[in-house]
Amino acid sequence: MGSDNWAIAAMPPPGFYAQIFGSHYRADSMRDNRGDKVPVDFSVRADAISPRLIWVTEQTVLGGALAFHSIIPLVDMKVDLNGQSQSKRGLGDMYFGSALGFHPSDKLHTLVALDVITPTGEYDRNDLANIGRNYWVIEPVVAASYIDPTGLNADIKMKYDFNMENRATGYRSGQEFHFDYSVGWAITPNWVVGVGGYFYRQTTDDRVDGDQLSDNKGRAFAIGPSIKYDSGKGWFLSAKWQQESSVRNRTEGDAYWLKLVFPL
Repeated sequence: MGSDNWAIAAMPPPGFYAQIFGSHYRADSMRDNRGDKVPVDFSVRADAISPRLIWVTEQTVLGGALAFHSIIPLVDMKVDLNGQSQSKRGLGDMYFGSALGFHPSDKLHTLVALDVITPTGEYDRNDLANIGRNYWVIEPVVAASYIDPTGLNADIKMKYDFNMENRATGYRSGQEFHFDYSVGWAITPNWVVGVGGYFYRQTTDDRVDGDQLSDNKGRAFAIGPSIKYDSGKGWFLSAKWQQESSVRNRTEGDAYWLKLVFPL
């Protein structure tokens, strides 16, 4: 969450494109259902390089340009808990999806998509560090971008997660609503500065072997400075830092993100 910021919904012309996400997340506390720090000695550090391959086809469906994409996260994680430590490195959970892109005006762009998160990352129920979740996720997506090269830039990408059961544990995480956002101003046609982050709410309870668990719904909000450089030649680079707050039933930390977009 929080990976996307500027020009989220601005689908480019037909062709092949690549995005490369670089991220560094760190946290040293877990929060309970009241937002209080859980009394354990804990820290996590997760770094990732995540290439995304995009194919915008020549086809249109319901007036929208049809596109397909895949994300291949390469993850390096370390977890420390009460004197124990473990690290893992490798392929995380891959994304596959399709999307329709629309352009209501020269400044307003919208997108609808359906993503599937696959359990390709390594997982062991007895390990501290896992770079995979060991369950499938179905994720509808709706996004919008307003892009003014001499003014307001605003983006939102809303997602709703339907989590399947982790068969190794019998645990099924609740459904989740979250969105990435950014708001800023183009100080020149090439540079946009502003803020960005994400909002997250778990909407249904977790279940273990079909039994409902109460008082465990996660929530979080993140915000921080964000900047974008557009080369004017088909590629752009964005960077941001975001701090998590209002956290419940999750880790609380901060993250750094880099995103490079270019045609192939």
